[in-house]
Amino acid sequence: MDEHFLESLTESSLYSIGASFCDRTPELVDDLLTQSLAIERDGLSAWARAEGVSAQAAFQALVTGLAVRYYGAVAGQG
Repeated sequence: MDEHFLESLTESSLYSIGASFCDRTPELVDDLLTQSLAIERDGLSAWARAEGVSAQAAFQALVTGLAVRYYGAVAGQG
């Protein structure tokens, strides 16, 4: 039963986004994770203002960072 559950986790969009980012731009993973953790810590709007980016760009970085962390957790990486 656990095997079926774990397999189902790989079928999500979040997993696909994380896997794609890691496969296509492995050299950016550490920077992305650092940014997404800072966004969580500081808040979306505050981080966007401090970095001089739009709230939309900050949100995209946050979600992609979450996807990479999700992918790493499910795939047993990181």
